[in-house]
Amino acid sequence: MLAWRGSTRIVETTDVGVLPLRETAAVSAVEIDGLRVVRGGRLVLDISLRIEAGLVTGLLGPSGSGKTTLMRALVGVQQVARGSVRVLGLPAGSAALRPRVAYVTQAPAVYADLSVRENLRYYARILGAPRVSVDDAIERVSLTDVADRVVARLSGGQRARVSLATALLGEPELLVLDEPTVGLDPVLRRDLWSMFHGLAAAGSTLLVSSHVMDEAERCDELVLLRDGVVLATGTPACLRERTGATRLDDVFLRLVEERE
Repeated sequence: MLAWRGSTRIVETTDVGVLPLRETAAVSAVEIDGLRVVRGGRLVLDISLRIEAGLVTGLLGPSGSGKTTLMRALVGVQQVARGSVRVLGLPAGSAALRPRVAYVTQAPAVYADLSVRENLRYYARILGAPRVSVDDAIERVSLTDVADRVVARLSGGQRARVSLATALLGEPELLVLDEPTVGLDPVLRRDLWSMFHGLAAAGSTLLVSSHVMDEAERCDELVLLRDGVVLATGTPACLRERTGATRLDDVFLRLVEERE
């Protein structure tokens, strides 16, 4: 896990076929202009976006669509071929952003030989977070009953929640979460999404990636990616109205067909 911080909502893109901008006075938390990422001689990401502060924005698309690459670019750990990425008014990866942005990767980034509580105390010291925040973060991700268990003895879903808990320690302004609900049961997924919206209501911004379209229903705004480009952005309701589809799976398919 990288301990950083920031804000989110997609309001602009230059890709053809994207929903028109809505009039808004909101400040963009993330500004991406002409971002291009090339890997192995192949263009894997080519986008421009504006992400507005204070919402839960879903980054949706199939595996290989560029979601993780985009998230890595936002936190400044992705080599880019061209373009600019600014987070909270600063270039992505700036040292000043580290206490303000939290990034949780798909693979749990915690110490397997330490307990849940020991991991959280370690990261709290790094972040300068108060000691009370450790128990609060553990409770928020529903790990209180295993707080003193060594991480190596936890399930995959529990390990993922330990990583998420470390991201919550510094009360980040922006949380960048790469498929945080994969492998979790429906009740826990529901509870985590409720927590995400609670964080947004308190002023944080969340960018949450998923390849499961039913997760899109839980987002304030959506960014639909395919093959490294943005198919569309907007609220679930706006995307349904545009395509005439009811199910978001069908919305995605119709947007794909429009580009072919």
